[in-house]
Amino acid sequence: MSRRWYRVAVSDGAATTLAAAEAEHPGAAIALVVARLGRGGRRVWPVAAAAVDGGAAPLGEAVGRGVVVLAEPPTLPSFEYPTGVVPTLGERARAAIAPGLRRHQDGDTQVIEAVVAGAAVREVFLDVVERLPTIDNLEVEVADHLDPPGLRQVWLTPRLRDVRRAIRFLDDFEVDCLASGHVDVAAYVRTPRSTWRLTQHKTLLWLSDDAGLTDQVATWLARHGLEAVDPLADVASGPHLHYRGERSSDRARLLDKLKRAGLRRVVPPPG
Repeated sequence: MSRRWYRVAVSDGAATTLAAAEAEHPGAAIALVVARLGRGGRRVWPVAAAAVDGGAAPLGEAVGRGVVVLAEPPTLPSFEYPTGVVPTLGERARAAIAPGLRRHQDGDTQVIEAVVAGAAVREVFLDVVERLPTIDNLEVEVADHLDPPGLRQVWLTPRLRDVRRAIRFLDDFEVDCLASGHVDVAAYVRTPRSTWRLTQHKTLLWLSDDAGLTDQVATWLARHGLEAVDPLADVASGPHLHYRGERSSDRARLLDKLKRAGLRRVVPPPG
């Protein structure tokens, strides 16, 4: 895979630093910038990123092999986006993003949407999975933009009927699925018909035919400090960049892992 330069803005909650890094994919560039600028006990996280046009290295102060700090960092909100997606650097201003949830109804379907900061989004997702009465299946949706780009694919586990089996799978695929901006993961409950999804935008989505179970999910989310917000803004409301972690799988390797784990492809159907 060829390498290219990416500009990455990171924040420590007080100030934004703009840097550029050369890597094979944006997630590797982001990880490199965070590692170099997070030395000495300083914790930083990405708040925007974009590929650099052309092949030349941007001019700036070198802070290690393949990373330069650039002048005139932009003023950006310091919200800590979960690993997998960030706003596109240099795009228009967007609505302020903050943790929260929105409950509403779509026809007969109960809906809860939630935004959670940082790694806590995975903790909240798994916490609700553990509390559900059962998990019948897990679904993994691989987006068309996972490198190298290809067809959108949906893979389904065999019938589980066991929350513990679902948790073991999710633990095994945390890096490749839960922390990847190219993958949606959903837990299905057949009775009452419900779906709990961690989207490729790293937001949480609950859909259910049952108001009582939805009340319980809302209570579990409230215990994580999530309060009602309307309107609820998320990263998908503006231009954004999906990425995967530096140690995660590319398309071919991930699809092979899913197949070896016993999942079957349902979209597109096997031909």
